[in-house]
Amino acid sequence: MDKPMVEENKNILEVQDLVVEYHTDNEVVHAVNGISFSLEKGKTLGLVGETGAGKTTLALSIMKLLPKVTGKIAGGSILFNGKDLTNTPENEMRMIRGSLITMIFQDPMTSLNPVLTVGDQIAEVVEQHMKLDKKGVEDRVDEILKLVGIPAERKHEYPHQFSGGMKQRIVIAIALACDPQLLLADEPTTALDVTIQSQILDMMEELKEKLNTTIIFITHDLGVVAEFCDYVAVMYAGEIVEMGTAEDIYESDKRHPYTVGLFQSVPNLEEESDRLKPVDGLMPDPVQLPAGCKFHPRCPHCMDICRTQVPEDKVFGTHRIKCHLDF
Repeated sequence: MDKPMVEENKNILEVQDLVVEYHTDNEVVHAVNGISFSLEKGKTLGLVGETGAGKTTLALSIMKLLPKVTGKIAGGSILFNGKDLTNTPENEMRMIRGSLITMIFQDPMTSLNPVLTVGDQIAEVVEQHMKLDKKGVEDRVDEILKLVGIPAERKHEYPHQFSGGMKQRIVIAIALACDPQLLLADEPTTALDVTIQSQILDMMEELKEKLNTTIIFITHDLGVVAEFCDYVAVMYAGEIVEMGTAEDIYESDKRHPYTVGLFQSVPNLEEESDRLKPVDGLMPDPVQLPAGCKFHPRCPHCMDICRTQVPEDKVFGTHRIKCHLDF
């Protein structure tokens, strides 16, 4: 099957005022609340924030893989090379998924089918999206396994015969099998030990340079973001509260109070301290979000205006902060 024709654009992805909700019989969960950002081809965006911030929901929205009954894109647009994915029919999305846009899911243990060989699972994607004969598919499977550092002769083995790090490499191989333009990596190193994390990140960096793939990298690890990402977006309660280049986020003296809290929650080897300073309180209930700034119940700088008025973005070149504070 040929890849669908999509018009090239400087920004491969443009998300505008995206709103995503989960509807149940009794309540509405406000998972993503008016997110806007753009991403250039070949760049990597790091998405950080606590569990429940809406990071995975954002990725699933781009893939249009929200739960059919409960998940709903309630507003906004997702432009992929100028094409609005929110209005794209499902039969066309099936051509785009796995071909132009792919996703690495959180847990490699549950992402792979235990009764199929890893070679068959990679071949399934290749057969679906690339016009190759049987030998061409086999050669592509061998090539993509070697690309992620796995001997081609292991393609006849099953997932249980691989270690956790090797399983993650296979998941990445499946995601990269058709040379996607956009890769969504949802915490691809969280379940791995530190040495395997480093190997996976080095491999992804090498593949990114070789294939010029655009990546959205979802993680809780601020150290990984600093090393791997060109841009950083800090999410809280379904909103991007701060976004900029990695230098903006890590080196600027202007930071959102939530970003400050995240940095204070991470040990600093250059400073002596008896205790870390975690962000007080918990992420708000997405069913009943607070009025005004969503972070105000936990913010040490909370003012009266924060309780009633939603802050606008303050822009400092490539750096923007959603806050009432006077920076």
